[in-house]
Amino acid sequence: MTIAIGAHVDQTDPLAEARARKAPLVQFFLGDPQSYGGPEWAYAGGPEALRADAEAAGVDLYVHAPYLVNVATTNNRIRIPSRKLLQQHVDAAASIGAKGLIVHGGHVNKADDPEKGFDNWRKAIEATDLKLPLLIENTAGGDNAMTRYLERIGRVWEAISGAEGFDMVGFCLDTCHAHAGGNDLETVVDDVRAITGRIDLVHCNDSRDEFDSGADRHANFGAGRIDPDLLAAVVRDAGAPVVCETPGGAAEHTADFAWLSARL
Repeated sequence: MTIAIGAHVDQTDPLAEARARKAPLVQFFLGDPQSYGGPEWAYAGGPEALRADAEAAGVDLYVHAPYLVNVATTNNRIRIPSRKLLQQHVDAAASIGAKGLIVHGGHVNKADDPEKGFDNWRKAIEATDLKLPLLIENTAGGDNAMTRYLERIGRVWEAISGAEGFDMVGFCLDTCHAHAGGNDLETVVDDVRAITGRIDLVHCNDSRDEFDSGADRHANFGAGRIDPDLLAAVVRDAGAPVVCETPGGAAEHTADFAWLSARL
């Protein structure tokens, strides 16, 4: 079984980054992940050139939405700009032929009823013109997070499953987030599939912190707290393309690819 493995890279020249890692796929941000400023193009020829060059190189592109996007929140000053930003990144990612746009599940405030967050997800899916797969990612921390716990992921899926555009929604499973979020990696693939019916992408990361710590701190493979065999088993069982969001550059990522491939 061959699983495509790539990495999260700098957006200036993602194709050069892919070549440096001999990777068939790469993930990157379009602009500042901590800004509402909208997508920015760092690639020399702009989106048209990036799309054409990626196709010619046979490299699959994935775009990660800004961390600020939180479509679940009851705070209008965050939710409304988040929806706008999400649509802008959907449009931008689609323009380069990306295979998916990854977005975090977000959260509601401590005093809020989580039901409002689930319904806000439904509204966001209906309000967004999804021109490519939107891959919702599980997150590591936060008591009122929408996608930390399996039960909450289930409620999000329940809420959005009747929404127009739901056929364009998929799931991105992050191993560090699952471990730090308190989800058993031995069963997480089956658990997630039972809820969503699919896993479209795996963010394979080791974790610097203990199980259920709630801390989102990635580590290179074998340098963290996740059992190596378990990490490989998640990737094998999920059978989806892999993005390593581990620390370092091409050398570290290449070593991580080799570590993972040897265990697959």
